[in-house]
Amino acid sequence: MKRAIIASTALALASSASAQCESSKTASSCESGTSGSAMLASYNAQPEMNLVETAVSAGSFETLVAAVKAAGLVEALSGDKPMTVFAPTDEAFAKLPEGTLEMLLEPENKELLKSILLYHVVPGDVRASDVVGLAAASTALGQRVDISVKGDTVRIDEAKVLKTDILTSNGTIHVIDRVIMPSTKDVVETALEAGSFGTLVAAVKAAGLVEALQADGPITVFAPTDEAFEKLPAGTVEMLLKPENKDKLVEILTYHVVSGRVYSDKAVELGQAETLQGSDVKIWVKDGKAYVNKAEIITTDLDTSNGVIHVIDSVIMPKN
Repeated sequence: MKRAIIASTALALASSASAQCESSKTASSCESGTSGSAMLASYNAQPEMNLVETAVSAGSFETLVAAVKAAGLVEALSGDKPMTVFAPTDEAFAKLPEGTLEMLLEPENKELLKSILLYHVVPGDVRASDVVGLAAASTALGQRVDISVKGDTVRIDEAKVLKTDILTSNGTIHVIDRVIMPSTKDVVETALEAGSFGTLVAAVKAAGLVEALQADGPITVFAPTDEAFEKLPAGTVEMLLKPENKDKLVEILTYHVVSGRVYSDKAVELGQAETLQGSDVKIWVKDGKAYVNKAEIITTDLDTSNGVIHVIDSVIMPKN
């Protein structure tokens, strides 16, 4: 599986920082200890301040605060529900390509800005010690961020964690050194860009399902590669693409789609899932390989703006 569970030693650095923060209850003790990383100024954050107030008082998140205001998220991040924020510093925003920040702050781009910021938020109060053993975390946007550890460096996607466990009254802040970006392409756009799903995209168009697969969703697609379609008996694809066989094509394609974002770990846990076609697919693991029905899942958890894609090596067929 793409997202392997990290060993129990993972995030040792973050766990150490968490312990310091727990004892002091201030952000000033939350240096990550990463060799050579810039030491940010002491925030002197007090637990009675919420996430937004803490960021304002810190003085190192002026761009983030401005973005939160422009996106209309101040109230959401000041509420009672506990949240965890991976907070990019002003220097992190400065790393964006020239003109990007100005573009995002334009009123017409409010929804895009909101989606980016929500990708930095995880529901619940997640301390550094809580993520030991995790490979990913689901964000308030719905998409997942990857969590990785190499030596004493902890990363959220490609961003390095500089400080952990800045406590606030409604959650925790972890400071990161760059802005992380969610996928902005939907399932169809992602398949087109990949270049290995030409037959699948052609089939989706012939079935009239493009609009359905580009809707808000979320959906999960078990996507057969071009090589998977080539395994079908000679002439099968050509037959299915004929207008008179549209209903049969729709039935097959919707058998590859499940409602909701079903990531690989959850899929295996469930063991089966109801498809949009109406029938269930079986999800199972044998000898370290994951399968949906008899098709091997060769790549998992490809995030898109409206769902998740799992790549499979065979076309699966609903029972008649």
